[in-house]
Amino acid sequence: MGILSGLEPQNVFAYFEAISAIPRASYHEEKISDYCVAFAKEHHLEWYQDSLKNVIIIKEASAGYEAEPPVIIQGHLDMVCEKEPGSTIDFDTDGIKLLTDGNTITADGTTLGADDGIAIAYALALLSDQTIAHPKLEVVLTVCEEVGLEGASGIDVSMLTGRRLLNLDSEEEGIFLAGCAGGAGAVCRLPLRQIPADGASLKVTVTGLTGGHSGAEINKGRGNANLLMGRVLLELSSKVRFTLAALEGGKKDNAIPRTCTATLCLAPADLEKAETAILATGQNLSGEYAVTDKDLKLVTERNMNLPSAMLDESSTQQAVMFVNMLPAGIQTMSPDVPDLPETSLNPGILKLEGTQLTLQYAVRSSVESAKQALLDKLAFLTGAAGGSIEISGVYPAWEYRRNSPFREKLAAIYEKMYGKQPAVVAIHAGVECGLFAGKIPDLDCVSLGPDMHSIHTTEETLSVASVKRVWEYLLEVLKTK
Repeated sequence: MGILSGLEPQNVFAYFEAISAIPRASYHEEKISDYCVAFAKEHHLEWYQDSLKNVIIIKEASAGYEAEPPVIIQGHLDMVCEKEPGSTIDFDTDGIKLLTDGNTITADGTTLGADDGIAIAYALALLSDQTIAHPKLEVVLTVCEEVGLEGASGIDVSMLTGRRLLNLDSEEEGIFLAGCAGGAGAVCRLPLRQIPADGASLKVTVTGLTGGHSGAEINKGRGNANLLMGRVLLELSSKVRFTLAALEGGKKDNAIPRTCTATLCLAPADLEKAETAILATGQNLSGEYAVTDKDLKLVTERNMNLPSAMLDESSTQQAVMFVNMLPAGIQTMSPDVPDLPETSLNPGILKLEGTQLTLQYAVRSSVESAKQALLDKLAFLTGAAGGSIEISGVYPAWEYRRNSPFREKLAAIYEKMYGKQPAVVAIHAGVECGLFAGKIPDLDCVSLGPDMHSIHTTEETLSVASVKRVWEYLLEVLKTK
């Protein structure tokens, strides 16, 4: 018996539990992709799997629905893999350990992967059930969504006949997404110089931050550990001479980093002075972020073993300058949609490796020219500092479609079932609909999903009742001619 076996709808949660046992980090979706292909073969369905490991599964219409227009059901196979410091899970080989109290589902010390595992579970449950009334279903499951929508960018969809796409990658029930920002990844690299380490060693950690998705939570004022470490080092540099031996924070460019660690080399006589200065900065930060990051703290630890190498003094100054000077966070808010960021960037990964400092960004904007201007600015500042930049994973914005017959149908069914209109919104996070709209002429897209909270963090939860309601809603959508 699985841990979710008592939950309804049983078929959906059975598939969710099955796929949760399969490792599916971005760039490592082979096993979950092959699982979906094996499913298609078992159920005698038409399927396609490309070299990227994207999967398309097609099921013909049920009796009486042959004349209805096909529906594309779309989600992604990969998940953001974050874990608590004490977790021993290996995301390359281990599945997720699920926990439930009957009302919500969480994971033990890791991200849950309901983003977007629930889409896979919904899709497989729809495809496997022979009692459901439905038009032709074309299920599209992509890879590498969480690292720049790479699967959707590279997939061939020439075999699809549908012109109505239902994306199941949203996190709030009753909210229909009808537009999103475009984006890109940017990796800024700064060459530095190393010398043999000497003096004493002090480890500094920024920890306890809330984190979150850089598209969904970047407007909530939460602390970014990489940026806060930059501030700690900048303030410390005016009080104590030190050099950097190590610097690392964040795991994903689109996740607001929760921790960052630096190793400093300094004169033994300055250790206490440095600790006092860092403590003072920590107290200031705790006050500033008391609402958004109540557990924020700075931790110092005197290292017994001196690192083998450190940056020289000039390179240390360059590194501190680099982290502090590059833009970050919200750049502009939308003039059209209240409370919606228009253009932003998130420095999600910071790492010093030998003689190279790397700062990796997720860049977003609903305005193409503004996105390009921000990338140009990053390139200029990085070049001025003596570094280089690499741009990748560029994807277009999903522009709001005023005339959307599919959205109107979905809204009418929702109102009939629940007695209220759904909210129709645009968001700052990236959704694959924009890429599919560019590949399929006249594609009419809507994105929706059940209630999830704190996606991309170890506090991620999935509402059991909401999964059931959205399932019932999907069945009614497919049944309604």
